[in-house]
Amino acid sequence: MARSILCSHLIPSISSSVPLKSSLLLQWPNLSKTSHSMLLINRRFSAAKISMSLRAGIVGLPNVGKSTLFNAVVENGKAQAANFPFCTIEPNVGIVAVPDPRLNVLSEISKSKKAVPASIEFVDIAGLVKGASQGEGLGNKFLSHIREVDSIIQVVRCFEDNDIIHVNGKVDPKSDIDVINLELVFSDLDQVEKRLDKLKKSKASNPQTKMKEEAEKSALEKIVVALMDGRPARSISLTDLEKDGIRHLCLLTMKPIIYVANVAESDLAEPGSNSHVQDVTNLASELQSGLITVSAQVEAELTELPPEERIEYLASLGVNESGLGNLIRATYNLLGLHTYFTSGEKETKAWTIRSGMTAPQAAGVIHSDFERGFIRAETVAYDDFVAAGSFSAAREKGLLRSEGKDYIVKEGDVMLFRFNV
Repeated sequence: MARSILCSHLIPSISSSVPLKSSLLLQWPNLSKTSHSMLLINRRFSAAKISMSLRAGIVGLPNVGKSTLFNAVVENGKAQAANFPFCTIEPNVGIVAVPDPRLNVLSEISKSKKAVPASIEFVDIAGLVKGASQGEGLGNKFLSHIREVDSIIQVVRCFEDNDIIHVNGKVDPKSDIDVINLELVFSDLDQVEKRLDKLKKSKASNPQTKMKEEAEKSALEKIVVALMDGRPARSISLTDLEKDGIRHLCLLTMKPIIYVANVAESDLAEPGSNSHVQDVTNLASELQSGLITVSAQVEAELTELPPEERIEYLASLGVNESGLGNLIRATYNLLGLHTYFTSGEKETKAWTIRSGMTAPQAAGVIHSDFERGFIRAETVAYDDFVAAGSFSAAREKGLLRSEGKDYIVKEGDVMLFRFNV
């Protein structure tokens, strides 16, 4: 007998004692007129369970604003924003709701008992210094904490302040980026060389195991050349089999990077006039990485204001959006992520998927049984769902489509899966 699912808790939801960041500002593209303007995310999300969590590691030199930014991202975060190196000894982890005004709109239409946003988990490690990959400043220990993240956020200091010590004596974004990137390279190089030595000694006789090891060895031999040249592993072209072979190593330089240029409040409206930001912009383009500009201090101040005063404060600084909203959107864009929704009386829920996923694969994000027993996906575009007012009304107006196994899920699709196991 075929079954349908709107949004059930058949997989473990990630919960956290760290309060979710509420009232983050974010304007998503292609929203209906109902929700096209920038909205404050309702505080009821702060008590919601998390559906799926991406992980982003925050790195940078000491005193560049990493922990200040982390504290701004995660309300009541535990990181110490002290003016000395290595103040963050253990990794600080915070889970924040991904702000999306569409979720509120769908929840209201479906009269859902609760709304469950997607989430991002931020991991803040202590400031790295030259020699971190060899253990300087306990760097090896710190780097191990971000091996399993999906992306790396590298905070770069782009402000002058004589009261805040720079570990290298002067503000030089290019030098700072080189230091961090080389430490990531050295850390990976050590891991790759050890793995290659082990593979060379392997005496696997099983044909399948031998094929996998050969693919891994081939990939690592290509990567080690790049690393020796100071280039990241992601700069190497690999076959799908080679990529699968090295996935277990969680190489740091294989991860996409977003550079966060941390500027003073006075530079927030026109960051392009800041020569340090220009340097970071050029490097990010050269390294094919993401880039956003924030003022960590402003983000920290926003958390102290009532939600209704935040837009007004940002406007007074000449900007119309929180840097945190930019950070989350940049992460989604860099990783090629989409959001689809399930919505009903029980709950409305946002699900994060990779761009290009088929309907069965998207269903599998909810539960593997949904992918295994997939029959079809009743699908309606977000704008059409809002215009119709319900699944049944969308069906009557011919807006609800029955999609099969080859359907590529689109951004904002509202879906109801039919499956049988």
